[in-house]
Amino acid sequence: MEQTVSSRPMFTGKDLLRLILPLMVEQMLVVMVGMVDTIMVATVGETAVSGISLVDSVNVLLIQVFAALATGGAVVASQFLGRRDAPSACAAAKQLLWASGLLAVVIGLLALVGNRLILRLVFGQVEQEVMDNAVTYFWLSALSYPFIAIYNAGAALFRSMGNSKVSMLISLLVNCINIAGNAILIYIFQWGVAGAGAATLVSRAVAAMVIIVLLHYRSNPIYLDDFWHYRPSKPLLGSILKVGIPNGIENGMFQVGKLLVAGLISSFGTAAIAANAICNNLGSISNIPGAAIGLGLVTVVGQCMGARDHKQARRYTRVLVGIAYLVMAVSNLAVFLLGKQLIAYYNVSAEASAMAWEVLVTYCVACVIIWPASFTVPNALRAAGDAKFTMGISMFSMWIFRIGFSYVLGSWMQMGLAGVWLAMEIDWVVRAAFFLLRFRGHRWEQARVIE
Repeated sequence: MEQTVSSRPMFTGKDLLRLILPLMVEQMLVVMVGMVDTIMVATVGETAVSGISLVDSVNVLLIQVFAALATGGAVVASQFLGRRDAPSACAAAKQLLWASGLLAVVIGLLALVGNRLILRLVFGQVEQEVMDNAVTYFWLSALSYPFIAIYNAGAALFRSMGNSKVSMLISLLVNCINIAGNAILIYIFQWGVAGAGAATLVSRAVAAMVIIVLLHYRSNPIYLDDFWHYRPSKPLLGSILKVGIPNGIENGMFQVGKLLVAGLISSFGTAAIAANAICNNLGSISNIPGAAIGLGLVTVVGQCMGARDHKQARRYTRVLVGIAYLVMAVSNLAVFLLGKQLIAYYNVSAEASAMAWEVLVTYCVACVIIWPASFTVPNALRAAGDAKFTMGISMFSMWIFRIGFSYVLGSWMQMGLAGVWLAMEIDWVVRAAFFLLRFRGHRWEQARVIE
């Protein structure tokens, strides 16, 4: 199909603000769930923090697989909406939710059965108390996987409609339930890590149920019709998986790499594990603006590509990535200035605190300069359907630079945790170079998700 160019902008400045600002708040709230668990359970001790940290490394891997499938659905739905084909968008939504839920049930069952074995294979020999806490938290996390997958799919669908306020409000509800549950189960009932896991499980179940109910409203551009009568649609699932599979492989391999690196970090001792957990939490805060804009970019570029308006897709990408650089400079400055006070809240040893601060300083600088080009720009390519390219570059850079250099710098050159994080920042530079070159060309504009 030939490119069509609309004289009228597909998104006004107000449209972009309505999409992006709630996404920033939502991403902050999502990060808060993990942070609250870690901070509130810190009263139990450093082994509890370390146990949750190990499991979160596995959880992030699996959640990224669900998120990749959700992204595939969001791209398809956005392109159908851009083409003014709402019935096909609704049908794709139903396929996405069922596929996400069923996949998560299978993965959850595998995690429940292989709990301790999986943790031993990934992390090797860690302190027994750390492992016991990890086993408990992993079991409760596995029960929540279907709820996470369904919520992620539903949230992606609302974003594809340009409505990110819904997922923001649900995230606020999730945090309230999680904080209240932690306070009751950790501080009053003294459940420790089990209390943190149970509170998170309940909050995720509520989020999934609420978003399914909201998707049944016919006032939405995309809504669920006769949801419980499901029949797989090969063409629609194929379109979703065309983006979802490469994105899932990319995200999955990325997290596998992080797990391998986490195994290396665990060999540095409990203080390094705790410091790494703190930096992961605080680092997640500093890149929230870029992550939020990246999610919004899927909707914006997806609708532009559905309308075959490449010129607007390119223009909106430049505008939004520029905004990402600006707001990430602010967020990283804030994390840097408040870093020592934030680290103190985790109640870890002086050794772990010193490690965390050393890593955080260089991370904030690298985040401002490199992160948007490495992680926000490729979302525009994925929204166009160029997911195989982003997968190939990401996997190449991760295995060679992130993992390989982690062992070289962290272990062989004995730089420890700081070397591992420096390797990650080198990986960012390589990704950014390839993605910016791809965006400057035109091959990504020729990708097709829907016909």
